Amino acid sequence: MDKNFKAGFVSIVGKPNVGKSTLMNLVMGEKLSIISPKPQTTRHQIKGIYTDENKQIIFLDTPGFLKARYELHNRMLEYLQNAIKDSDIILFITDAHKFPTDYDEQLLQFIAKFKKPKIALLNKIDLVEKTVQDDKLNLLQGKEFDYVLPVSLQQNPDLAGLLNLLDRYLPINPPFYSPDEVSDLPMRFFVQEIIREQIFLNFRDEIPYATSVSVETYHDLPNKVEIAANIWLERDSQKPIIIGKNGENIRKIRENSEREVYRILQKRAKLELWIKIKPNWRKKKNALKEFGYL
Repeated sequence: MDKNFKAGFVSIVGKPNVGKSTLMNLVMGEKLSIISPKPQTTRHQIKGIYTDENKQIIFLDTPGFLKARYELHNRMLEYLQNAIKDSDIILFITDAHKFPTDYDEQLLQFIAKFKKPKIALLNKIDLVEKTVQDDKLNLLQGKEFDYVLPVSLQQNPDLAGLLNLLDRYLPINPPFYSPDEVSDLPMRFFVQEIIREQIFLNFRDEIPYATSVSVETYHDLPNKVEIAANIWLERDSQKPIIIGKNGENIRKIRENSEREVYRILQKRAKLELWIKIKPNWRKKKNALKEFGYL
């Protein structure tokens, strides 16, 4: 192995919907983090492992920085804090149209305590005039970042430029993971996230936030996968909403999830979904442990 090989951890931080999960999925060339327009979509710290002949970058997609109302929120904040502490580089992403929000300012104050390289991405520059972009870049450059980079992750992400930039700040290390690994999480986890993504995309109000998903059985057969999963809710009144008239909502969740599993595995997926109630699970450590948050 090259004695100058570099390897390190990069925590991706920023307010909801600025492009954190989009960035990691683009770099990895496949979907590891679920995406929806709603805050709190990402609840776990999700790793994406990028490796080439010169370097290995372990990207940490983090939950948003939020004011804790439930025990679940406390755990999400722990994921965020641990990711930043464990990382070699902090990658802050913000929205060129909206920066600086109060959320941005709070997060900037939080990450300022950590003495490690910090890079800022000003995303969605395609949505603002050049004068606005320049103003926002000047604001970011006054925030003690090592480098500030304007990008459009949707239109022209320039991933090679970003990877080369990160390479400047990576420490010399042997790889932490095998070159063929893209994540350290099992397929069962990604199935849970796929189902949860469908709930975030198709329901409003409190339903997405009061929902958790657990895969009970996962059988990987030669030509298909058979999966049974529970959708956990907090109240009985939420159950008919998830089921929908004549079962149309639960059927949509199942069919869309099966298609997404097929896209990833190139195998037919047979998914059984069951709805169960666990009152106030977001407030209870036992439930969080059962659902894999602790």
